[in-house]
Amino acid sequence: MKRLIRSALFVPANNPRAIEKAAQLGADMLVLDLEDAVGPDDKEGARGLIPGTLEHWQTSGALRAVRVNGADTPWGAGDLRAASQADAVILPKVEQVGDLHGARSSLNAYGSSVPLWAMIETPRGVLNVAAIAGATGTGLGGLMAGVNDLARLLRCAPDHDRAAMLPHLAQILCAARANGLYALDGVYNQFRDHDGFRREADQGRMLGFDGKTLIHPGQVEPAHRCFQPTAAELERAAQIVAAFTDPANAGKGVINLDGDMVERLHLDAARALLSAGSGNDP
Repeated sequence: MKRLIRSALFVPANNPRAIEKAAQLGADMLVLDLEDAVGPDDKEGARGLIPGTLEHWQTSGALRAVRVNGADTPWGAGDLRAASQADAVILPKVEQVGDLHGARSSLNAYGSSVPLWAMIETPRGVLNVAAIAGATGTGLGGLMAGVNDLARLLRCAPDHDRAAMLPHLAQILCAARANGLYALDGVYNQFRDHDGFRREADQGRMLGFDGKTLIHPGQVEPAHRCFQPTAAELERAAQIVAAFTDPANAGKGVINLDGDMVERLHLDAARALLSAGSGNDP
């Protein structure tokens, strides 16, 4: 069963209190952030917290990830080695397939098969996202939209509907779906604006994202409410499965279900939805 990843909470690696609290929040993914959240003077010390953090998060039920610094920084190589025992390694500002292969090669040398996740947060990354998502031999597990950096580099004017960002989000999502990868929407910065978060999360789900990256503990539960399959969706999926299971419909590719023409592709989607909605076991 493919586990739900509705929430991916970034936790500053230099904030022990936040690290401790994160284990109790019920997030689907916890991301120890060595990159944006940590200043240059603190990066070496923050890296040293990786083993203890991964151990502390062991019983959280979350996918335990580390966002490392880029390979073009003084800290990237050391971060990869230290993060090699995580459940996932998140690479920032991935712009080309070579970024993935370089990280994969280093992790292989450390004896680690940990999956990689790619943050797409630059114009070049968006232009190359299809090749990045389709690259073989990289162990890529998912894509994350890095909306803050992308908006800054594109010089997008901020707006509540993210109209300027939607074409780029759609490219990231399409590349992920074409290659069977997770796709997570970007962060919402106004963490006290609960209505705004809900609107943006609803938009992300409408687009097709699996979940959302988060910057505040208070965003975990609302993200779960938004990206969790609803009771009505689960009921309809169960009806579709039951209809195709009916011996009267054996061998049929298309059936009439309450006035809707339902195909076997809808059956596959219904089964996947029921599987996802039944739990979040690793």
